[in-house]
Amino acid sequence: MNYKLLWVDDEIELLKAHILFLEKKGYEVETVTNGYDALDRCSEESFDLILLDENMPGLSGLETLTRVKELLPATPVVMVTKSEEEHIMEQAIGAKIADYLIKPVNPTQILLTLKKNIQQKEIVTEHTQTGYQQEFARLGMQINDASSLDEWKEVYKKLTYWELQLSEAESGMQEMLAMQRHEANAEFAKFIRKNYMRWMEKPEDRPVMSPDIFKRTIFPLLDKGEKVFLVVIDNFRYDQWRVLLNEIGDAFTVEENLYCSILPTATQYARNAIFSGLMPNDIAKMFPDLWVDEDSEEGKNLNEEPLVRTHFERYRRKNTFSYHKINHSGAAEKFVAQIPQLQKNDLNVVVINFIDMLSHARTESLMVRELASNEAAYRSITQSWLRHSAVSDLFRSLANQDCTVVLTTDHGSIRCYNPIKVIGDRNTNTNLRYKLGKHLSYNPKEVFEIKEPLRAGLPSPNISTTYIFAMQDDFFAYPNNYNYYVGYYKDTFQHGGISMEEMLIPLVTLRGKKR
Repeated sequence: MNYKLLWVDDEIELLKAHILFLEKKGYEVETVTNGYDALDRCSEESFDLILLDENMPGLSGLETLTRVKELLPATPVVMVTKSEEEHIMEQAIGAKIADYLIKPVNPTQILLTLKKNIQQKEIVTEHTQTGYQQEFARLGMQINDASSLDEWKEVYKKLTYWELQLSEAESGMQEMLAMQRHEANAEFAKFIRKNYMRWMEKPEDRPVMSPDIFKRTIFPLLDKGEKVFLVVIDNFRYDQWRVLLNEIGDAFTVEENLYCSILPTATQYARNAIFSGLMPNDIAKMFPDLWVDEDSEEGKNLNEEPLVRTHFERYRRKNTFSYHKINHSGAAEKFVAQIPQLQKNDLNVVVINFIDMLSHARTESLMVRELASNEAAYRSITQSWLRHSAVSDLFRSLANQDCTVVLTTDHGSIRCYNPIKVIGDRNTNTNLRYKLGKHLSYNPKEVFEIKEPLRAGLPSPNISTTYIFAMQDDFFAYPNNYNYYVGYYKDTFQHGGISMEEMLIPLVTLRGKKR
């Protein structure tokens, strides 16, 4: 592809060697000697990039720059000048120049700025695609050889890294990556089926899971005398954490980890397990007034603060704590205003619900589904929310406090495509990624089944209760009205089942750099 340049310089005759060099490199270079001619050309034609001398008689480079931006706002302009005065640089940068070169410039400098400002996207895409192609076979071997949760974490991190890279580069290889991710989730599901019940029966040998967050992360920090803010973003995936890191990483030192959610990967089970330090069945037995059954109309997470209190009491801890739930920007603003006063507490817990609300809204609203049409768009909405909501102020404020922030979630979500049939009675729960009931009919090869819920730390409303979990990108559909059901829920983000996206979730420690 030939790129067209406009070079504006009153001493253009002295730059013939540079122009010849660029033309040999395939660039088409048009020249003018003053700002007025430059404006005439810009009003008649578009250019891929403009090289603009700062010091010209008549209309100065900075004046020309302002008017060029009105005519061609998307065209990158590179200012070329003899002046190294700071105020001129600041004016040029303020006018949104693409680059700033000091005379005398050499051809290689110019070529570099052209590649950076015109060809960067295609160069990055080509480089990214080549990198993933080289990594593809190695990643495939890692997927096949992964035999521990730590190894699966590394697989998931690498897959997410390449997803973010290929998405940013707008590469056509995303479909290839999606196939490899699907293969990885199939193997991950086998790993979970093989190990999950053993983890439940021998908690001392398991990796960090939902009930272990306080014991293994929060309590050790409190024991060191640190003031801790525990921020739980509901339904927060690892790729969304990487997006958030881009927004707040400059303000914190970061210690990143992943942990494993319990099953079901649903708020009622996983988040209550975090706050209580107990498996769901233990909550139901020990604190029946704090556990809400599946068939209850009551909200499933109304008892989080008392669950935290019981957790401290069981460990005979005298730490002070507060609990807050943020469902909208007004609540976030109110919380931010309280942060200095909350420093008196040893622990402050804050639950943020936006991403879970977004996930449900995407299922129910055609408009939101259009806005978040794919994984990249879903992340983009998350990033926009993080950047423009009071949650950004929350993190900025915490960065300036003498405290440690633990950022985590209760579960992630996966984009579902493949319906699998299940039959249940009228008391069967409505979640699309897990079912529990007395008379479930399903293909056992398509699900992870738990026929003895108590062994898995799960409540058993009836003697014959069975839990089944969807794997990979499957979701449960009833035979009645099957086509409508599948059409409505296909390509929606769901949680409750077994996938890396739902189970391998962020557990991050943040400390403000200005402390």
